[in-house]
Amino acid sequence: MDFSLTDHQKLIRDTVRQFMETEVHPLVKELEREERFPLEILKKIGEMGCCGMLTPEEWGGPGLDTVSFVLMLEEVARVYTAMSTALGVTNSAVQTPLLQFGTDTQKQKYLKRLASGEILGSFCLTEAAAGSDAAGIQATAKRDGEIYRLNGAKTWVTNGSVAGVFLIFAKTNPEAHGKGITAFLVEPSFQGFKIGRHEDKMGQRSSPSVEILLNDCEVPATNRLGEEGQGLKIALSALDGGRIGIAAQAIGLAQGALDESIKYAKQRRAFGKSVSEFQAIQWMIADMQTELEAARGLTYYAAWLRDSGKRMGSAASKAKLYASEMVNRVAYKAVQIHGSVGYSRETDVERMYRDARVITIYEGTSEVQRMIIARDLLGK
Repeated sequence: MDFSLTDHQKLIRDTVRQFMETEVHPLVKELEREERFPLEILKKIGEMGCCGMLTPEEWGGPGLDTVSFVLMLEEVARVYTAMSTALGVTNSAVQTPLLQFGTDTQKQKYLKRLASGEILGSFCLTEAAAGSDAAGIQATAKRDGEIYRLNGAKTWVTNGSVAGVFLIFAKTNPEAHGKGITAFLVEPSFQGFKIGRHEDKMGQRSSPSVEILLNDCEVPATNRLGEEGQGLKIALSALDGGRIGIAAQAIGLAQGALDESIKYAKQRRAFGKSVSEFQAIQWMIADMQTELEAARGLTYYAAWLRDSGKRMGSAASKAKLYASEMVNRVAYKAVQIHGSVGYSRETDVERMYRDARVITIYEGTSEVQRMIIARDLLGK
């Protein structure tokens, strides 16, 4: 079994790492403090192909493999979690379903602009009373001639205040429950579309999460993605692939926390010697690295399965479950190693600790991942 990266994959990893260290890392504290999403940086990373890595060349992307996508997200998250969230959503949650279910006209209109980073995509499924229960959404869409009228509200919409196109799910047949959900491509300029309140979040504070309000929002029928009633299938397929990206994000963030912990442990002195010489610190670092490598193995395996066209089963859920819980343990240890300094907002590990907490929640909670894994094992 060959676990080595290709020369091209190594080049992608190293190029993104250099960009994040030189162009982005010096700005992260300021961006988080101001809760400002850096569209100017996104344009630059878009020019590198990172905004549409899985999109084929004919539609404006580099057409790379899932392993390369994972490597990119790792390097971005190692420095700046909020940007990795934006890139994960626009790449996998929006472009992948658009590529799979969209018409040529829709791809021409939106996919090329998304892949280049000209615009960002946003995924709108969650509602105040419908999170893990995706089939329980209440937003509706009614056909009115050549348009649909969408009504309802979406919450926790990543990229919501900066996106150029929104993939919104609403019920065209409420009586059919999950089978009555349909997907739509919605522009923020459409009549009846409004951005509501911004979430005041614990972490990833420069990644905008907003409420979207739909009041008779007029969406051309040509902007329906797939057929009526196909929406839940589209949403779940997007989330399945997106879980690999979330796992990659967790690995990158954990790697950043480990790097900071090793550096600090070597510099900090107590009782006349470097704290890295104390067994308690050594064991924490050893555990952090071991868990990190285990998560990386699960994630790369899921990415390889997807690239090879093999049945993924619950591989993405296993990667997301383990990696998301791993990063919270690693971030906790990173703060512990730093001591009181780690509790200060002057350190990167304090931000990483807050950023990590949500990773066990979005794109399917840990509990949902365990349900998926158990069903796969039990054949239900």
